[in-house]
Amino acid sequence: MSDPQNDTNLAASPNPADERRAQLAALIPEAFSEGKLDLAALKRALGEHVVTEGGERYALTWAGKNDAYKVLQTPSSATLRPERDKSVNFDQAQHVFIEGENLEVLKVLQKAYFGKVKLIYIDPPYNTGSDSFIYPDRFQESKEDYLKRINDLADDGTLMREGFFRKNSKENGHYHSNWLSMMLPRLYITRNLLREDGVIFVSCDDNEVHNLRCLMNEVFGEENFIACIAWQNVYGGGAKVKTIVAQHEYVVVFARSKDAVGEIDLPPDPEYRKMYKEKDEKFEKRGPYFTQPLATTSMDERENLRFPITWQGNEIWPEKQWQWSQDRVKKALAENELVIKKTGDGWSVRYKQYLKDEDGNERPAKLYSVMTGPWSQAGTEEIRGFFVDGKVFPFPKPSSLIKTILGVAWRDPNCIVLDFFAGSAPTAQALLELNQEIAGNRKLVAIQLPEPIEVESPAGKAGFGTVADIGRARFQKVIDKIRAVSDLANPAPENLGFKSFLLAPSNFKQWRGDGIDTPEQLAEQMQMFAKAEKEGAAVEDMLYELLLKFGQELTTPIESLEVTGGKVFAIHDRKMLFVLESFTEAMIVPLVDIKPREIIAIDGVFNDSDMLKTNLDLQCRDAGIRFTCL
Repeated sequence: MSDPQNDTNLAASPNPADERRAQLAALIPEAFSEGKLDLAALKRALGEHVVTEGGERYALTWAGKNDAYKVLQTPSSATLRPERDKSVNFDQAQHVFIEGENLEVLKVLQKAYFGKVKLIYIDPPYNTGSDSFIYPDRFQESKEDYLKRINDLADDGTLMREGFFRKNSKENGHYHSNWLSMMLPRLYITRNLLREDGVIFVSCDDNEVHNLRCLMNEVFGEENFIACIAWQNVYGGGAKVKTIVAQHEYVVVFARSKDAVGEIDLPPDPEYRKMYKEKDEKFEKRGPYFTQPLATTSMDERENLRFPITWQGNEIWPEKQWQWSQDRVKKALAENELVIKKTGDGWSVRYKQYLKDEDGNERPAKLYSVMTGPWSQAGTEEIRGFFVDGKVFPFPKPSSLIKTILGVAWRDPNCIVLDFFAGSAPTAQALLELNQEIAGNRKLVAIQLPEPIEVESPAGKAGFGTVADIGRARFQKVIDKIRAVSDLANPAPENLGFKSFLLAPSNFKQWRGDGIDTPEQLAEQMQMFAKAEKEGAAVEDMLYELLLKFGQELTTPIESLEVTGGKVFAIHDRKMLFVLESFTEAMIVPLVDIKPREIIAIDGVFNDSDMLKTNLDLQCRDAGIRFTCL
């Protein structure tokens, strides 16, 4: 019989608070007594001058903040169900599209993707009071009511999420608070998902950018703030505006650890490359060059940058100062990297800017804090290019904007990108195109709430039932477009496609200790857990749930392996085996001979034969193989 306590651990997502307590206990063990935090001991360990208690202090607070943390700390018992019929090239695909409430999905993904994501881009609701921002409206409920509610099922067995969401209106007394309560737990979990050198980009406008900055300071630490990019997204307009014409939005950028990020740049810009036209003896290694003035009129006066350059018996002085030090100028003169010409009554001194650096690498472009374009209309035009009725999704972000942002990861061809407000999937288009333009296998995890679409809306008339349906359809159309334009010179990747998943209840039973008052009730509950898996649970559904629970990504290659008397599933060159369908005595030796690191089996495959399970356990121990039975 399976261990009920093991089932409890299997079914629940990690609790961020538990993990932080464990980290603190490992770092400062003397601050804990009998498992509880001793504030006095913590003050002694850190120094009393760094601990603030009571009184006035700088902080961001709002109605419902404590409850938002409770929502964050409530584990999820859900899983992700694979949907082959809604996927493209499921078995080889390296991208993932997940339909479900994004906070629950992020909790489910936490163990498998902890510390693995290089870049996150999200375009959350702007909270304008008239947009489609919907939010969980039951922060005050008990944990028991919450757990009961998130297991409400639709007729097809999927989790019902939209039923407890409603629009956020400016007439609501907690207008800003609701938005902050929605954002906090999601940002907190995504911080855990980021790599140490990971970055997050969040689109926003004037409605919440001030609160967003403060919230991200709290979650990521203000020392990890990188930039607040102003994006001019419209031109003209304002005919009916009485005050100032708004032409921009923002993209707020934070790092998981700013010190670990290093240099942030973009791939070389083909347009910028056109400036390089001149050639010299360094052309073969450093490519063409163009020239720029060496003199500068900088307001920062530095005497060591004001000196004469001797050229053909003349002393050439800058009007104010040079950009380079005297030693660097001498080196440039010796290596023919200055262009000096007589101009009327003076001299022109310009330096050569080569296309490539001294190692022969092309110079990257820069990401600036002010971006002009692409215009918002470009996003609408893209939708028209994919769907007959271009009104199926209002105000989508231009994929070219997102592609510029994703370009930050151009040096990391195999990284993971996350978007948990996927919408119509412009991030999917941006990443697929980036992988084509700059060779790579960057992987996307896209998450979208199945927000219902009104039947009489343009999207409803086009046959879409939810926003997730639109995102999935666009994802597929972008893939079809890439395949259509591919040729021998630019072939489409073999793994082009996406795996579709649906947020769903766990395939395994959850141990419930409440309501057991008698030995008979306990025995009845124990009998129910003779098998950990639920009746009728599909093998593939269980497999993907176990992959997540054991910290494996959804795109992990899976090998279906035939052995004497049955079949198992293998990952990581057969280092981890899953036994989910059946098991016989004849399978023991072949499995052990594979020499895996770990064998994971569900209790049901042993058909109540404790001897069979014990034999496998003993053989695994003798061979140094970890055996886990669920």
